[in-house]
Amino acid sequence: MFAWLHATALAETIRESSYLFPWIESIHVLALTLVVGSISIVDLRLLGIASRDRSAAQLMAEVLPFTWTAFIVALLSGGTLFTSHAVGYAQNFQFRMKMLLLALAGINMLVFHLFTGRHAARWSQDHPIPWQARLAAGISLTLWIGIVAFGRWIGFTNVQ
Repeated sequence: MFAWLHATALAETIRESSYLFPWIESIHVLALTLVVGSISIVDLRLLGIASRDRSAAQLMAEVLPFTWTAFIVALLSGGTLFTSHAVGYAQNFQFRMKMLLLALAGINMLVFHLFTGRHAARWSQDHPIPWQARLAAGISLTLWIGIVAFGRWIGFTNVQ
């Protein structure tokens, strides 16, 4: 499957162009910056470090649409970049670690939203944010730092 992706016309066009890969990578990095930034805003609120003047539920309702939009752009641009050297990326340790951490971040988010986060409307000064939500936020921040670090590290490896 990776060899097939590598041989597609899209992958060839990206590899042969002097401009496509850097432009797509720039879009990917900008989208990822919005994803990590918006997730960090929510995580820091859940940890009680920032935006304490707003409810967690209100902040999540305002920020998460931007997160999802940026995530879709990052997913599409990252997938496009992947096709250009699919076999090399699939064998790259840093890429595999980034994907593993991304999957774990998705699981963490899913568990949070299915269980703890669905009660966010109740959290206030009278009912502080539960430890489970703070734990999920700490795990999220840690995973996203790792995703960014491994993603950046990919750029310093020889992927062919």
